[in-house]
Amino acid sequence: MVKVDKLVKNYGDFKLDVSLEIPDGTVTGIVGKNGAGKSTTIKSILGLVRPDGGHVTINGKEASALTGKDKENIGVALSDSGFSTYLTVKDVIAIMKKMYTSFDEELFRKNCNTQGLPLNKAIKEFSTGMKAKLRVLVAMSHNAQLLIMDEPTAGLDVEARNDILDLLRDYLTQDEKRSILITSHISSDLEGLCDDIYLIHDGKIILHEDTDAILSNYGLLKVNEETYEKLDKSYILSTKKDHFGYACFTNEKQFYAENNPDIVIENSDIDDLILMMTGGN
Repeated sequence: MVKVDKLVKNYGDFKLDVSLEIPDGTVTGIVGKNGAGKSTTIKSILGLVRPDGGHVTINGKEASALTGKDKENIGVALSDSGFSTYLTVKDVIAIMKKMYTSFDEELFRKNCNTQGLPLNKAIKEFSTGMKAKLRVLVAMSHNAQLLIMDEPTAGLDVEARNDILDLLRDYLTQDEKRSILITSHISSDLEGLCDDIYLIHDGKIILHEDTDAILSNYGLLKVNEETYEKLDKSYILSTKKDHFGYACFTNEKQFYAENNPDIVIENSDIDDLILMMTGGN
């Protein structure tokens, strides 16, 4: 298990202050608008950004004290990092063999072949999707128990995104204890992959929920002003003025379906969650 306890990082007027957990065998997603703190959270967990306070433990050990085999149990794919684009995949293999005693060269070569990544071509000649696949395959190449991924499908077309998501699903099925922490602004990617979702806004976690609960229990009520005034607001999480009256975001749409059969209730998704809980348009 990964446990993040009151992790704090200050950047001028911006302050990150988050707590979260990633249980073994689960996929946890962090969502939020650009600048909300997703990447800072990931990099602080990894020690790439030095936090100002708090603790990160991985399997009961302080992350800052991890050495050797413990570090090899973590695979990382960040959207703004990677190997020099003048290297070839063969060069990457040589580097990984020196870095990780657990590097599985046979698996890595097999995956590169399956994903259409030529071994002798310079990375600078790869498409955006090919570079993204390479980052993910490198993260998976040493059979880590924990994958930490920051926007692994950003900027990709639907086919490339689906290829990466399939890679992650296959990776999970090989060992029931494997876990993934992933950030993304593409809600459909997370809806089909994550067990639970953390919503971060202005550096703070403002909601944590099972993905299935978001898709089954959450909804949007669309009511005129008169109905809104009479509405039982016990399960309304946020409200937004609209041309027809009010859009109300609820985590108990069944309650309103049973008690207000005449109002419009729409199913919601993670996009609605982000927009309604963070004041987006």
